[in-house]
Amino acid sequence: MDNFGKLAGVDILVTGHTGFTGSWACHWLHRLGARVHGLALEPKTQPNIFDATGAIDVLVSHTIGNINDFATVQTCVKKHKPKLILHLAAQPLVLESYADPVGTYMTNVQGTVHLLEAARLSEHVSGILCITTDKVYENRNWIHPYREPDRLGGADPYSASKAAAELVIASYRASLPSWGRQMTIDCARGGNIIGGGDWSDNRLIPDFVRATVNDTALEIRNPSATRPWQHVLCLIHGYLTLLERMLVAEDGTGQAWNFGPDIDDCVPVKSVLDHLAAAWKPAQIVYGKAIQHEAQLLVLDSTKARQTLGWRPRWGLEQTLQATAEWYRTFYHDRSAAVQITLDQIDRYRGA
Repeated sequence: MDNFGKLAGVDILVTGHTGFTGSWACHWLHRLGARVHGLALEPKTQPNIFDATGAIDVLVSHTIGNINDFATVQTCVKKHKPKLILHLAAQPLVLESYADPVGTYMTNVQGTVHLLEAARLSEHVSGILCITTDKVYENRNWIHPYREPDRLGGADPYSASKAAAELVIASYRASLPSWGRQMTIDCARGGNIIGGGDWSDNRLIPDFVRATVNDTALEIRNPSATRPWQHVLCLIHGYLTLLERMLVAEDGTGQAWNFGPDIDDCVPVKSVLDHLAAAWKPAQIVYGKAIQHEAQLLVLDSTKARQTLGWRPRWGLEQTLQATAEWYRTFYHDRSAAVQITLDQIDRYRGA
């Protein structure tokens, strides 16, 4: 079990804390004894994991605000004086980025600028972990996994906005000496995050859950698309590893990190649906045609994180989908059990 003992008592600001990954991260950080602060918009869906698990109760401070407003971000950082920042706030959906490209670029690029600048101007922040995505790479549908030095790109507004955010991050990192500022700025590129408590639109698992619960048809745009699927706790495990590393970092610069599953767990959408049907119950599936650009193949090389950080996902795809189905089954049987199943799964993952 990773204790992450150095994070106990540390003030950590989590942006996007009301979201899917943010809520799981807040619960785990609180379990470690960290002092967790949050900055985010109100939860976007009903139901949502933040409310369902009472995540507000694990926070030292809970700020509802938009990272697109610099004054809001700076005031939050000044007031709560975090030592570390986990930057999760984003517009995270590809299809939404087609519907609102301006808002997507504003949040994912300018919002990141606001956070980095507020941190730079604060004497308390010593490290920031910015979460981007596996989709920052210029996707050439290669059969080999993408590595951190590979070229960035993005054919859709979401992917391009995250790649642009990485350029901003790299620029801030390189400019720190000119500002006389020492601060670690890492970025983490994760695969397709799944797990219990996600009700976002146009995501495979939430769409499957809605179809299953409501007994409606599930339209699948691209059943052969291969993605690096992994449980949200596998990613948070990597994030916590980097945050703790920042507390003892000597160079104080930062770098990019891939966090992806084993290659055997990079499977097509249809395979994930088959696993979920076996772990819970089948959904009525209708196969539609993808309208917007969508890459067929995307696989990450996480050798650097495995060798340098000693990180590797503790749950494979089978365990991930079993845990995901278990979470939703539990929730829809007894909604008051959402807190306990979330904490149980965190403890089970940590003990794996």
